[in-house]
Amino acid sequence: MDTQNPSAPPRAHVRVAGNTHPDRAHRTGGLQHDNTRHTTRFVVIGNHLAQHPELSLLAIGLGTHLQSLPKGAPADIKTLAARFPEGATRIAAALRELESHGYLRRERVRTSSGRIVTRTISCNQPAAVRQRAEPCRESTPSAPHPPHAPRKKPARKALPAVPRPAYSGPGILQAAADLLTDLRRHDSRLLLSADDTAHLAPGVAAWLERDVTPAAVRRALTADLPPEGMRRPAALLAHRLASQLPPPAPFRAQATAPPPPVRHPIRNCDGCDRAFRAPAPTTHCRDCRTDLQEAA
Repeated sequence: MDTQNPSAPPRAHVRVAGNTHPDRAHRTGGLQHDNTRHTTRFVVIGNHLAQHPELSLLAIGLGTHLQSLPKGAPADIKTLAARFPEGATRIAAALRELESHGYLRRERVRTSSGRIVTRTISCNQPAAVRQRAEPCRESTPSAPHPPHAPRKKPARKALPAVPRPAYSGPGILQAAADLLTDLRRHDSRLLLSADDTAHLAPGVAAWLERDVTPAAVRRALTADLPPEGMRRPAALLAHRLASQLPPPAPFRAQATAPPPPVRHPIRNCDGCDRAFRAPAPTTHCRDCRTDLQEAA
């Protein structure tokens, strides 16, 4: 009973695991880095993308590639599928992953020529973008519109002022409005609303008042119109009426009318009793005066 077992351990061993294991410092395996500092042609990638816990390896690599591209480089699925061997289907799925986590935005915009294109935006820090957007939403909460309530249209910018005639009678204003309404027959882009016509009519009346013919006013308003189109034709016409207003017509003195012919009273000739017109004190007609002169 007093014989000891030499193979039994003197005390129970406590298992050591994790970073406190005594042999961990002596291991030679695992990742090692041999880094050289970049000075040109490099891109900074955050660990939130490189070590993202939910993104696939293809999405992480594709996000890194997009952030390394210069501004304006093509980033559509067809171009990326021609660049990488994964194919259009897998690349499209990776782009959707990046978009769902905020690393990618795709917006449809209209160019100056009117064409609609898709713009791809690569975001290197989605969290920072969300932090910038959240205070704006909190500071300006949008009140919900009541049901069936009409939305108010933004106020339209007022048209430029136009000249005013010295005497704005109904006749000259109607002639000006008819001239403006007729402009669409010469250029279909000059189709004016009733409000625009009422605003421009005094300006046209000021031209007509200065002895400018309707044809000359029409030429001044329709000549050299911009070929690329006009957002608001009435604004262009108002500017032309004000900036190209001709000077007043030169003063013309009224010609004096000739005096009316003098009509002498009717008299009876003392010689032949014939009626004739003659100033006083004539008492004989022309024939009797001739006979008197021959007898004398």
